[in-house]
Amino acid sequence: MSILSSIGRIATQYAAARARYRSERILLSLPAELRKDIGFPEILDTPNSRRTAIFSSKII
Repeated sequence: MSILSSIGRIATQYAAARARYRSERILLSLPAELRKDIGFPEILDTPNSRRTAIFSSKII
């Protein structure tokens, strides 16, 4: 594996993660009723969500 292919793989993973987090932020900015209507799953219950600690105080 060359250095350029490693850099390309890392860049691809980084771009995918940024897109995922951007989508997550956009969906979290919607009102809860609208998220429920469109069927957005509750991401705060997933163990690998980095937002769990940030939003856990707002669940109540």
